Amino acid sequence: MSSAAPWLFIVGIGEDGRAGLSPAASAALDGAGLVIGGRRHLDLAGPLAAATLAWPSPLSDAYPAILARRGQPTCVLATGDPFHYGVGAELARLVPAGEIAAFPQASAFSLAASRLGWPLAEVACLTLHGRALERVIPHLQPGARLLVLSWDGTTPEKLAALLTGRGFPRSRLTVLEAMGGPRERRRTGRAVDFSQTGIDPLNTIAVEVVAEPEARVIPLSPGLDDAWFEHDGQLTKAEIRAVTLASLRPRAGQLLWDVGAGSGSIGIEWCLRHPANRAVAVEAREERAARIRRNAANLGVPDLRVVVGRAPASLAGLPAPDAAFLGGGVSDPALVATVLDALPTGGRLVANAVTLESEALLLRLHAEYGGSLRRLSVARAEPVGHLTGWRPAMPVTQWALTKP
Repeated sequence: MSSAAPWLFIVGIGEDGRAGLSPAASAALDGAGLVIGGRRHLDLAGPLAAATLAWPSPLSDAYPAILARRGQPTCVLATGDPFHYGVGAELARLVPAGEIAAFPQASAFSLAASRLGWPLAEVACLTLHGRALERVIPHLQPGARLLVLSWDGTTPEKLAALLTGRGFPRSRLTVLEAMGGPRERRRTGRAVDFSQTGIDPLNTIAVEVVAEPEARVIPLSPGLDDAWFEHDGQLTKAEIRAVTLASLRPRAGQLLWDVGAGSGSIGIEWCLRHPANRAVAVEAREERAARIRRNAANLGVPDLRVVVGRAPASLAGLPAPDAAFLGGGVSDPALVATVLDALPTGGRLVANAVTLESEALLLRLHAEYGGSLRRLSVARAEPVGHLTGWRPAMPVTQWALTKP
């Protein structure tokens, strides 16, 4: 813990400018030798006697200048609550908390909830500012309420189009613009006929999700319908995928290596288990890698990382995983050794085999390392002429190991 006195003052400022600042926040602003913020923030806080610095792009280019002033009063301006999808969290990774004094105001989420009378604890709060639109997809649950920070004035219409295309056309969008200031305005409409122009870039979207019977709702359980994945036959089928996810035991914030990813189904479903989960899909063939990217975006996890190359060589330099899945036909003992070396103590390794050769390798690995073995068999009812019969899929041998 740092013993230095606070020198970095992070001040949340609203559309009402200085009038909305507390006396302590105003004193921090006036006592700073340098004030950093977006051009809009600097205008809201003016007039300023101190030197000013408008955020460059990317913001991180200004971090060295901030750190060079350690011990000298420096003020950073941010919108509303700097620690709710704001710059405060980034700066706190660089400056000890004891050297920071923060003066937050109501976040856009709090303001929007108060305008609409929504209980904030029952609302999903998301940001699309600088992030892919598809990140909203897992949150599109029937009856859900969402508050979404926009990237710019075009985000509401793009979000309305996504909702309509996925079977939520009657969902209600309320766009709250420039909340807390003289330019505040509200617009409301259904997704299917939402068409608004001139929306302020500073806007927050409230969504009341209404699902049609055919809506593509991402279920909360693993084992998505196979038809939801674009694939060329290299797909871990739904029933086996559900068991595989259970064997991998996802935990919040953990990283998965999906090696021999095929369609990316295991890595995608891993990410769907929790918003903080991450996955790296390793695939040797470029056309399959492109397919993985499309599947990830379509199923709401566009941040899934895809690495093109043949393992184990392609694993070099990747961040260490918390769990790993080996699909695509396990045939290389060197790959298994590489993955085991990368896993931490307590890390989970799961491998599936469908061929006799791959199964023989899993039997040897089980004899050498331990863990558990099981064979999974699934049969689906399909037409047999005018009647119905069971059509069995190829059995899958699964080896699971927790690294001791």
